[in-house]
Amino acid sequence: MKLVAPSMLACDFGNLENEILMVNKSKADWFHIDVMDGVFVPNISFGTPIMNVLKKHSKKPLDVHLMIVNPDNYLENFSKLGANVLTVHAEACTHLHRTVQRIKNLGMKAGVALNPHTPISSLESIINEIDLVCLMSVNPGFGGQSFIENTYKKVVDLKSLINISNSNALIEIDGGVNSKNAKKLIEQGADVLVAGSFVFKSENPTNTISDLSALIN
Repeated sequence: MKLVAPSMLACDFGNLENEILMVNKSKADWFHIDVMDGVFVPNISFGTPIMNVLKKHSKKPLDVHLMIVNPDNYLENFSKLGANVLTVHAEACTHLHRTVQRIKNLGMKAGVALNPHTPISSLESIINEIDLVCLMSVNPGFGGQSFIENTYKKVVDLKSLINISNSNALIEIDGGVNSKNAKKLIEQGADVLVAGSFVFKSENPTNTISDLSALIN
């Protein structure tokens, strides 16, 4: 089963509860939540207040992606806020192994995100410790960007590393995902597709999610 995770960064925050209810009723599998601090990436998104609303109303797992510096300072907080999967950036963690272990000890699945320029080889020593690898297929910080074509090769390389290492890590793709590239991403080895603008800017987000799920399963 391949998963669809609508990115709430692209939703209508003035209508947040209804957007959450729409995702609850749709064929989506997870909520994807991008937390940005304006330092690690050139944008600020949301924090505790929005997470509280999501925790209250969501009926599906919360896949939280921390695009922040010093993520270790906030791991316990996001555990309390209901994160089921917590992903940190390899580029933001001085002691990545320790960070991953803390996430798991707090009862969450541990994810590690890689920016487009970061090589897959950087995960060789930790691939068996993590539950998910999030490959950024755009430069992180803003929604609506174009998909970076080199992502396909990174998916293949990552899938090879996972297989060689007998790892159970899922491969998640975040950025520029749409109906044109979704099937190829899955064929190359991806397991979870994050879709933001493609879903929430469409005429019928519920149908868009259903069509995307049907395309990859």
